[in-house]
Amino acid sequence: MKIMMLALLPAALLTGCTPRIEVAAPEEPITINMNVKIEHEIHIKVDKDVEALLKNRSDLF
Repeated sequence: MKIMMLALLPAALLTGCTPRIEVAAPEEPITINMNVKIEHEIHIKVDKDVEALLKNRSDLF
């Protein structure tokens, strides 16, 4: 009986040392803030000939 207990003792001690990994969902939901303000300005430089053409032919665009 003592031999059997001595054989099981190391096995019992080693099972207590096994690592445990736990995956759990968070308690509160994940929120992503997407409040983004985008501003831009476009500056176009044109030659005087092109500017005159655009003024005379407004049907181009």
